[in-house]
Amino acid sequence: MRLVVYDDYRVGVLADDGVRDVTAVVPGWDPTPPQVFMNRLIAAWERLRPAIEEAAARATPRPLASVRLRPPLPAPLHIYAAPSNYYAHIAEMRGAPAADATTARELGFFLKAPGSICGPSDAIELPDRPGRRFDHESELAFIIGKEARGVARAQAMDYVWGYTCLLDITMRAGGGRNEERSLRKSFATFTPIGPALVTADEVGDYRALRVRCWVNGELRQDASPSDLIVDIPELIEIASATLPLQPGDLFATGSPPGVGPIRPGDEVVMEIDRIGRLALPVRARGW
Repeated sequence: MRLVVYDDYRVGVLADDGVRDVTAVVPGWDPTPPQVFMNRLIAAWERLRPAIEEAAARATPRPLASVRLRPPLPAPLHIYAAPSNYYAHIAEMRGAPAADATTARELGFFLKAPGSICGPSDAIELPDRPGRRFDHESELAFIIGKEARGVARAQAMDYVWGYTCLLDITMRAGGGRNEERSLRKSFATFTPIGPALVTADEVGDYRALRVRCWVNGELRQDASPSDLIVDIPELIEIASATLPLQPGDLFATGSPPGVGPIRPGDEVVMEIDRIGRLALPVRARGW
């Protein structure tokens, strides 16, 4: 199933004929911040799925082009992200072979601010930082479905509720500046996600997916999560040994190679098979 959040933060099922509203069966739905209704829905998914399916079947579809898509997960408690998780990406950032590189296995994870999330109908807004470079990083992200504490990798996929597309926009260090990674990746709009949350049963084997990213029509990234250094089960094992993962937590698996700069006026498009496509303009931030 594909779930979207749209217009005034209503919840819908994205079907072939459009968006079918299911807001009435979402527990604790409230469009005012913090918009944690999707977290509640994910936590109660097994119980609520039949009611969601029934409500979707009864609803009158609205054409996708007639709605404004919001972030499909507006307020995750945590956004985890795996650093250095493709050898080819490590090599391009180091300018040297990555055989002896420190990877996500040693580094673990970092956190992005949930306030950096934006949706499919938004723009990536770059702050005024003269001389700084801003890069795109297209990533497969997964969503935790139930509380995970000390989960062994053999059972870890049982905790994956679904998947979405995620762009990890980054202000690069350099020039004598070396801010913390979380700051450089947590400006407002620096975590576009969507267009939908897709349940794990619909996606199937995540290792067979293809992650691609274009800037102004130029293909820059084209890779498969089968090349991850630390796969999803091990990412869950590492993170859940640190703190309990919660329903609705979002986890970015790491950027493949092909990272490059973006500037105001550009358009960034990313696509993952069986999950969806994001297309966002890049603008200068107005504040």
